[in-house]
Amino acid sequence: MHGSRRAVQSLSFSLPDPPESTPMDRIRLDCTNLMADVVGPEHGITEKELAALAPTSARALDSVRARRTRDLRWLDLPYQEEVLEDILGYAAEQQGRFENVVVLGIGGSALGNLALSGALSSPYQDVAPAPGIPRLFVLDNVDPDLIGEWIDHFDVTKTLFNVVSKSGGTAETMSQFLIFRQKLVEALGETGHRDHIVVTTDAERGILREIVERDGYRSFVVPDGVGGRFSVLSPVGLLSSALVGIDVRGLLKGAAAMDELCAQPGIETNPAEFYAAVQWLMQSAKHKPIAVQFAYSHRLRLFADWYAQLLAESIGKRSGKDGAELFTGPTPVRAVGVTDQHSQVQLYVEGPFDKWFTLFSLEESDHLVTIESPYPDLEGAHYLHGRHLAELFRAERDGTQVALTEAGRPNCSVLFPRVDAHTVGQYIYLMELAVALMGEHYGVDAFDQPGVEAGKIAAYALMGRAGYEARREQLERSAPPSRRLV
Repeated sequence: MHGSRRAVQSLSFSLPDPPESTPMDRIRLDCTNLMADVVGPEHGITEKELAALAPTSARALDSVRARRTRDLRWLDLPYQEEVLEDILGYAAEQQGRFENVVVLGIGGSALGNLALSGALSSPYQDVAPAPGIPRLFVLDNVDPDLIGEWIDHFDVTKTLFNVVSKSGGTAETMSQFLIFRQKLVEALGETGHRDHIVVTTDAERGILREIVERDGYRSFVVPDGVGGRFSVLSPVGLLSSALVGIDVRGLLKGAAAMDELCAQPGIETNPAEFYAAVQWLMQSAKHKPIAVQFAYSHRLRLFADWYAQLLAESIGKRSGKDGAELFTGPTPVRAVGVTDQHSQVQLYVEGPFDKWFTLFSLEESDHLVTIESPYPDLEGAHYLHGRHLAELFRAERDGTQVALTEAGRPNCSVLFPRVDAHTVGQYIYLMELAVALMGEHYGVDAFDQPGVEAGKIAAYALMGRAGYEARREQLERSAPPSRRLV
């Protein structure tokens, strides 16, 4: 902490109380250790800096929310009752039919599925599945060893494959689909294989939609105005979750509760406005381009991966909305407590002052695990006797936060009373809206990804896709001479 430790008024946000709710239903954002009176004015945010951003934040909120019925329809995903019923109906039809559900997708078509499963299923679901619940595998790469090992160890005839691509043209997903379709046809025939494939894609456009119509696969729609990294609360994330027994209705209710809280402007009352402003100030005013998500919850660890794409792909841009070159954007870093206390915290506490931290903090674990020591004469072991792992886990988390704060490293906490569908839904919506607002602060389009598209085009050219011949020729001409060292 900058100077001597002292009590400060905690700056935090919590959801309003519906009549049937309790404090255990709500996540909170505790921002105390981001402030200048705690970590010092060089690294912390002052009340004056926040107040100066209030008008910009209010305009950003108005700008984003005005687009919710046009091109930002992900803002209305918590209220898709008809779609939800279709998903739940399909999941009920498949119950007990499959041992495995495999998601074929990448990026926004995979990371949300992984995060939801990691948070809301058993950590050992794919090893020891609950009765009647299939294992979930998200094959989010085309590494031949990943795909080949899955083929070697699992039976496609006992598997439902969910093919996920908004555009339908993603090379990685298409290649996976073609591989597993062939395996299914070989085992079950042209007709029989169709019940083992369900497609999530655009309603009308793209090659996957054409394949659905041609082969008669069951399909779900990624709505217009829902980009990949904002799609986890659409069928992209809800379908696989429903198939493995996750409470998808609770997810949407949690997201709707956060939408209600964030509907009103006010940088000190709206957590999405505040978090967006903090990110902008940390990079622009405090010279901290690295945003670390530090998950003190095994269940929440994969949300750091999900958020990394959301932040990097939305804000990392060469050009602003006005066309001027900016080369801007924060760099997301993921860490897991307590694991990374022993691999990264040394850098975080004593390294360069180029980082700020968001800790995921869990107040209530699902399990009570007691430590018993048979060594009363050995203090190094006996002080743990009769204590619970949850106590040790909290002490480790609090110790890291103390070390960061005393070293002048700004940090905040997202406090989860417990990890369930309702709290996870709140977190997802909060971060999606906050990142959308960041785009307004940074002056970039938070909803495109030209850098990603450039890589896709190069890959198409290198694979010989028709229409990309000129790009392939250009790549071959400009290839630098090889300088291999070994």
